[in-house]
Amino acid sequence: MALALLLASGLGLAAQAPSAVPLYDNLGTHHYSITTSNPQAQRYFDQGLRLYYAFNHQEAIRAFSEAARLDPACAMCHWGVALSLGPNINAPMDPAAAEPALAALERAREGQATAAERTLIEALATRYASPPPEDRSELDRAYAEAMGKVVRLYPDNLDAAALYAESLMDLSPWQYWKAEGEPRPDTPQILAQLERVIAANPQHPGACHFFIHAVEAVQPERAVPCAERLADLMPGAGHLVHMPGHIYIRVGRYEDAIRANEHAVHADETFIRDQNPAFGVYVAGYYPHNYDFLAFAASMIGRSEQALSASRKIAELVPEPMLREPGMTFLQHHMTRHLQMLVRFARWEELLAVPAPPTDLPHARGMWHYARGRALVAQGNTDAARDELVALRTIAQDPRMAELRMEFNSSGAVLAIASQVLEGQIAAGQGKPQEAVERLREAARLEDALTYGEPPEWTVPVRQDLGSVLLESGQYQAAEQTFREDLRRFPDNGWSLHGLERSLQAQQRNEEAGEVRQRLERIWSGADVSLAASGR
Repeated sequence: MALALLLASGLGLAAQAPSAVPLYDNLGTHHYSITTSNPQAQRYFDQGLRLYYAFNHQEAIRAFSEAARLDPACAMCHWGVALSLGPNINAPMDPAAAEPALAALERAREGQATAAERTLIEALATRYASPPPEDRSELDRAYAEAMGKVVRLYPDNLDAAALYAESLMDLSPWQYWKAEGEPRPDTPQILAQLERVIAANPQHPGACHFFIHAVEAVQPERAVPCAERLADLMPGAGHLVHMPGHIYIRVGRYEDAIRANEHAVHADETFIRDQNPAFGVYVAGYYPHNYDFLAFAASMIGRSEQALSASRKIAELVPEPMLREPGMTFLQHHMTRHLQMLVRFARWEELLAVPAPPTDLPHARGMWHYARGRALVAQGNTDAARDELVALRTIAQDPRMAELRMEFNSSGAVLAIASQVLEGQIAAGQGKPQEAVERLREAARLEDALTYGEPPEWTVPVRQDLGSVLLESGQYQAAEQTFREDLRRFPDNGWSLHGLERSLQAQQRNEEAGEVRQRLERIWSGADVSLAASGR
């Protein structure tokens, strides 16, 4: 879709009778016919399901609730409310949501429904309990098994199949593949269901969304067709507009990732402006996530001003007091993205002027010490950098950091990488290349052990630093191997293309170096920084 058309779309409202809950005209056409005598209730139900697939769960609840208000006997309208109150791959279930979910299910059971609809309602009933247990794993597994039975009874119900796949994904969020790239036990069934839905309906927004998440870590190329369709399916749903970026980053299409997230920012900002939603998961998490992706994608092709502007915006979107709220401490990661981007682009003076985060925000404080240490090494002050390393290690080794969750990993896991990278850079600055290589190889090992997430919680891939140290110390073959491995993980990123070119030149492999140079010139054509000036 052309940018102008997308920008014009925003979250446009369809012509309708006045209601506290709007009907949008830019959420696509996905339809699931339900038992209701009220056409308007059907429209709100469809809107709720589309928003559910777009992970705007609170807005989905509003739509399903409006459908139920219009037709209180609509069992599936109440089912939609209960469904949206459950867990998903990005958020565990709030225990306080259990009672409202059970109440909605009770109304669903009392409503009018076909036999097929009742199987969905009864399957969902296995997901909730009162009081809610601390460990939901048995409930989540029971729901997945119940949805499997629904799909076996009604194999042509594509929405049931998509929801079955999602229920399996919820059992191990973001962990669908083993470290060596082999699928985990539920993954083959997830993929089989989603591919079956997509084959029958390539425009299914939920199946395409879930499929991207299911394959992005290991086999992203499988979801390229979904990525290329998804943004146009529901142009007013910011998170779905953003989702192609998950694949584009993984296959080296950084400009496409930038565009997807620029469009997503517009869609979400229009929604927030028009609807003024509560400052909850969507506004605090999904909306800044667009800027996070934008910053990372721009950084990989040398667009420093765009990356720095986006990373600065991430921090601005989350008020500092929110970082101390229960369940919101992971947002400290958003504070640190800008620090990592300043390191990425060697903005040393600007970095040293950043004030210290409060001590009760330990992850942010630790990353601040790391970033300052990098700046001091670059300025030749390795003694002062070592002081920053000591402060960083004090925080990183605090046992509480292992329990402090960021987006996908613990603060302790991320700060351990920071400690190793900074120690390696200090060693390199002191003329100890072998020690530097050892520390950076350990950092790369720790980076590899992180739970997969996008964009990565460690912003500057360690192998880019490692390859540079190997190159400067004359270990050209090792540098080449390191940059090639980084390019396998982050295809066509300019930093490692540059390093690979230099390592090939140093080995007198000029024809190969020239081929890499041609790729680099294409990738770096819109950059505003010089790779030579960066020292990489």
